[in-house]
Amino acid sequence: MTKVLLIDDDVDLTTLLQEYLAEEGFEVTTTSDGRAAIAQAAANSVDIIVLDIMMPAMNGIDVLQRIRRLSQVPVLMLTAKGDDVDRIAGLNLGADDYVSKPCSPGELVARLKAILRRSGPTGAGTPQDSLRAGELVMHPGTRTADWRGRPLELTGTEFSLLEVLARHAGQLVSKQDISKHAFGRPLTPFDRRIDVHLSSVRQKLGMRDDGQSWIQSVRGHGYQLLQDR
Repeated sequence: MTKVLLIDDDVDLTTLLQEYLAEEGFEVTTTSDGRAAIAQAAANSVDIIVLDIMMPAMNGIDVLQRIRRLSQVPVLMLTAKGDDVDRIAGLNLGADDYVSKPCSPGELVARLKAILRRSGPTGAGTPQDSLRAGELVMHPGTRTADWRGRPLELTGTEFSLLEVLARHAGQLVSKQDISKHAFGRPLTPFDRRIDVHLSSVRQKLGMRDDGQSWIQSVRGHGYQLLQDR
């Protein structure tokens, strides 16, 4: 059973979501204590976290930042409707996705399942299953990657996005196609998820010898993973 940690100080909302998630087959633990949540993430005792940004004592951004120092457990942020600053801050710190409050339980479940599909292993994983693009080697079966001979630490969402680009290395891929393949849904207007996540991946890959980023963006069109010269 998938273990969900729901971190929110809204008692009515957490009760509603806990009951709905339980009906959908999730095992749910709730807390309003950010420090307790960090400890559970560090102990690898949960499969996914739902984290509200507006929290007492320690806000969700601070909690996420500390969790990411200890764990790559998937995190879905709950954000105020229209608050792009918090959304982008959360994505920059490694959140996998976000849902605006008030949210429907059905939408939350759908997002959680999508994140878990992107984050979890899909099979045993063999060398034959590896995807190679220059010095990048991705293993879709185990959702792991190596860059220049060393493990590349990626969140589940980052892996999905980079996998799409690696499968089309050297080609421009539209943001709409990236969204469909990585997220399983069309890109919505003003959605910055792809841009923010790929910015993080860029930093992890570093720069090419010629000073260019390995991931190139073409404004208004999409992204391209450059091949080795």
